[in-house]
This record gives sequence, structure tokens and C-alpha cells, in this order.
Amino acid sequence: MLEISDLAAAYSGIRALKGVSLNVAQGEMVALIGPNGAGKSTLLNTISGLVRKSAGSIRFEGRDLAGMSAYQISRIGLLQVPEGRQILGDLSVQENLQLGTTALHHRATTHTLERIHDLFPILAERRDQRAGSLSGGQQQMLAIGRALMGAPRLLLLDEPSLGLSPLMAHQVLTALRRLNAEGLTILLVEQNARQALKSTHRAYLIEQGLVVKEGRSDELSQDSGVIAHYLGQAAGAASH
Repeated sequence: MLEISDLAAAYSGIRALKGVSLNVAQGEMVALIGPNGAGKSTLLNTISGLVRKSAGSIRFEGRDLAGMSAYQISRIGLLQVPEGRQILGDLSVQENLQLGTTALHHRATTHTLERIHDLFPILAERRDQRAGSLSGGQQQMLAIGRALMGAPRLLLLDEPSLGLSPLMAHQVLTALRRLNAEGLTILLVEQNARQALKSTHRAYLIEQGLVVKEGRSDELSQDSGVIAHYLGQAAGAASH
């Protein structure tokens, strides 16, 4: 579904990606892990058109994304849940969800409000509440729900458990696994490497703008180098 070849990009004048190649098959849930400043968020932002690539290619379902704007990319079903959630705090929960439908652009919806309320019941309970008054975990659920309203074929998530309590982070990751089990393809940047490897089929380890290791998540979780650098640390130490 997603094919990235020799991708290079700069962010704020820094060469953040130096030739990244990876792929995501339909129906997979794939993790990107690595240290702070490795380029993981820049990679997601380049895929979704927020950062312009300087070299390489990005193909989504066989279509080259070169020259497409972020809103055009969202309208073909490649949607991102950004780091920090970026919900519109002065609007209600319901209004934030409805804004997600702007990405549909004549495509059929795959996630109705009813489905999102079933996935995140708290959003139904708080539908008329000002979104900025929600807890961090509830805002993360809202950000995911908003993206789902745009009928993603591939969902990009940037640090969905960042800043959440362990219980709330578990609820969010459980919801993502459920979505994947229902057929949604997911590419996930996750600061908790241990949880990321537990939740996904495959993973890529990115350091200094390069993929340095890739493989099945269950195998990487047993890799001595990954354990020493990422899984032996306290939860949340392996980050962005």
C-alpha cells in the first residue's frame, strides 16, 4: 500500500531524513521506533505532504505523491493524527469530529459517528462539551476519531500515547489494535518502544535519519541491541 524509496527531507534546515526506504502492506500495523531527533515525525509529515521531500519517492497504492499538497493527499485516504493532537479546543467534540469529513471529497465514509462512539464511548458522552476541556487521553481519542471520519485507507499516528497515563495509553493502543483487526492499515510512531512492538506486526528502527534495523515486531523485541538501547529503559524514554 505504501512504498517509500530513498526518501530525503530537511526540517528547519536540518537533514532529518537521509535516504529512508520502507513499505507498509494493506492490513498491516507497522511501528517506527528510535531515539529523539531520529526523523520519525519528519517521515510522517513528509508522507502526508506537510514537509517537502528533497529526494526519493513516496507511492501510495501505486500512485506517486510527488507534487501533491497535504489536503490532496488526505483526500485519497492517507490521513495523519498529529503529535500533540491539535484538536480545535473552542469547538465541541461533535464539531471536531464533523470537521474530519472534509477529507472525504466524494469518497464513501467508512467510520460513521456511531462506529466512533462505539470505539470511544466517552466521545458520545461528551459530544456537546468543549473539546479543550477534555483530558489528554480523551483529546487523543478525539483526534483519532476525527481522522477516522475522513475514511482513511492508511492511518498515520505520531506519538499517540505521549503524555498519557499508562491506563489511558493502554486504552488508546487497544483501540488501534481493534481498528487494525477490522482491516485498517496503520503506520505508528510510538515513544513507548515496548508497547509499540507488542502492538504491531513489523517495525523499523530509525536513527539519525536512516533505517538501521527492520523486521517482525516480535523478533525485534528479542533483539539484544534493541533491548539494550530501547527496551531496557523506562517506558517513555525511547521517543520522537
